[in-house]
Amino acid sequence: MRLVQLTDCHLSADPAALYRQGYATPQLERVIDAAMARRPDMVIVTGDISNDDSPASYHQAVARLDRFQCPWFWLPGNHDNVQIMNDIRPMIPTLDLGERRLLMLNTQLPGDVAGRVGETQLDELERELQSSDQPTFIAMHHPPVPVGSSWMDALSLEDEAALWHILSMHPHVEMILCGHVHHAFSTWCQNIRVCATPATSDQFLAGSDTFQLDSASRPGFRVVAARGDNVTTWVERVDP
Repeated sequence: MRLVQLTDCHLSADPAALYRQGYATPQLERVIDAAMARRPDMVIVTGDISNDDSPASYHQAVARLDRFQCPWFWLPGNHDNVQIMNDIRPMIPTLDLGERRLLMLNTQLPGDVAGRVGETQLDELERELQSSDQPTFIAMHHPPVPVGSSWMDALSLEDEAALWHILSMHPHVEMILCGHVHHAFSTWCQNIRVCATPATSDQFLAGSDTFQLDSASRPGFRVVAARGDNVTTWVERVDP
């Protein structure tokens, strides 16, 4: 099973619109070209698809993601309009990866840049993890651990302690995939690998105390390859 993760596209109604320093739509197209060459079995997009809340931005995303010759799924980030997304293509909370499953969480906290899983989803997550001991990945927009940038860590997941309490009782969770931070990041927590993926749009400088763009880094995507007990993951970059 080969899974590709894209994140933080920040598209606008105008495909020629500038996002910070780069042009988000052409950058997404370059990332999709490179990701298609990896022949994924499934693609997920972990939020911030839109930068302007416009229906046109989501339709642009769909038109480009439909180029993949495999199923693709998305979940919302803090910048997204959940109603518009669900009207176009609803989030699917549980995905079949064959030997594994992937649980998708909406961590959007309306009106805030920070995130929250929320009591309802936490209860649903606990029930889902209790229902099967099948090896499991989880995808969300906000990282559930500090990433080492103090300004970004202040805008992360508010109820991460409650999430990790549930995960501590379910050792079959293998990996958490997230976005939000606009750079690559990987660590381990409670024997679970936590990976953040570069944006398809502009990159943020890792390890910074204040917001800074990383003009030297390129857009990218993550590949997760899983077979039996073996799970490997890596990031690939493209020229913007």
